[in-house]
Amino acid sequence: MNDAQAIAYAKAALAAWDVPACTPRLIKNRENAVFEVAGPNGTRAALRLHRPGYQTDAAIRSELVWAQGLSQAGMAVPCPLQTRDGDVIAQVPDAGRVASLVTWSEGEPLGEGSVPFSWDTDNQAQLYHTLGAELAQLHRVSDTLSLPDWFERPRLDADGLLGEAPLWGRFWENAALTQGETALLQDVRALLRDELQALSADADFGLIHADALRENVFVQGESVNLIDFDDGAYGFRLYDLGVAMSQNWDLPNAAELAAALCEGYGLDANSAALVPVFTVIRALASCGWCIPRYAPDDPALISYKNRAVNIAKRYMDGKPVYGA
Repeated sequence: MNDAQAIAYAKAALAAWDVPACTPRLIKNRENAVFEVAGPNGTRAALRLHRPGYQTDAAIRSELVWAQGLSQAGMAVPCPLQTRDGDVIAQVPDAGRVASLVTWSEGEPLGEGSVPFSWDTDNQAQLYHTLGAELAQLHRVSDTLSLPDWFERPRLDADGLLGEAPLWGRFWENAALTQGETALLQDVRALLRDELQALSADADFGLIHADALRENVFVQGESVNLIDFDDGAYGFRLYDLGVAMSQNWDLPNAAELAAALCEGYGLDANSAALVPVFTVIRALASCGWCIPRYAPDDPALISYKNRAVNIAKRYMDGKPVYGA
């Protein structure tokens, strides 16, 4: 879907909501197409055209009901706006996509992957401490919500992350891998799977954001809030922290950022020691995620492959995962 098509579909989608006429401003056209629009009463809102085939309609509604519950509990998250028919999603005519409209999130992204932070190192540590506290609140509040019987989100358990058919793809089949690299990823996969199975009985497991990357963490003053719950799932709570570190693992101050994140979350030392494990798992998952999205020789696919291989080598060699 090119940008012109996306804008045309966005205009068509808005007819389902009681909103003033406006020209949607395209923010990104990747997994979902996201627009800034004028919502009810002229307030800013975010319109999403959901990627086809990724989540069922029930799963998208579930994401939005979850966000509504978090908002009602006092968390600053994008909150669904109902259509004229009282639903939270609408079919987009001729697009083969579902649309949703959510409240606007103020602030600026914490950063962007592979781009140096604009914050100095002290501010980086403070922001990751705050992010840790925000993730802890997300998990606590999610456990208190009364969700409908039809609630549906994927599972990022040991099978969903490292099984024969991981949710994000068979990462060991990335076309950019050499034979030796494939063997390495299979070895680390087996080791990590054993660790997760040993952990499962005592692990904190429940609804998680599952994509707390810099782009999905908005900073406003000294506060942070999460956006884009599209990948939200039932999973290991520590995975959220591992994801948050997956763009930082090779920075000179990575260990300090991880310590701040874990302290903000309130982890004990034993649990904090497991966060690098989930950073490795996220790097493997991303190596699978990119397979259907890029050609085998695309620099982006090769970059995801290299990260997975490099971080797997560190882990298998018993070296610290975090740090330059």
